[in-house]
Amino acid sequence: MSRPKHILRKTALFFLVDPSEIAGLTEAVEWLESLLNGDCEVMTVDGRDVVVERRQRIAQVGGLKIEVYPNEHAPPHFHAVSPHVDASFAIDDCALLHGSVTGKDYRKIQHWHRAFKPLLIERWNDTRPTDCKVGTYRDRT
Repeated sequence: MSRPKHILRKTALFFLVDPSEIAGLTEAVEWLESLLNGDCEVMTVDGRDVVVERRQRIAQVGGLKIEVYPNEHAPPHFHAVSPHVDASFAIDDCALLHGSVTGKDYRKIQHWHRAFKPLLIERWNDTRPTDCKVGTYRDRT
């Protein structure tokens, strides 16, 4: 799902716009600022420089970091990471998708999910690159 430049310009993802689409000095400065200060890296892939977005931490629940990663696979999900946990959960219902987690940590994650699902959805949608195969998430509840 591709988002046009005028939409990305209003987000922290403006650095994902192709430089050839930048028009005028003001946009060039905004794009460069987004590239320098954004949560991204420039990597060389097949001899070509590409901008890659890094994961975004959404919250810290005790020792658990709640993160979303760009350009993910289906279904829309988030990650919980700590020294003892590395698992992913569905945005829809917080079901464990991959990894393992203790009951105590899972209850913390579920409690956080119930309280902050709208924020999670917003961050998931804001971090989708223009060519993300999964695209944005719409809550069905």
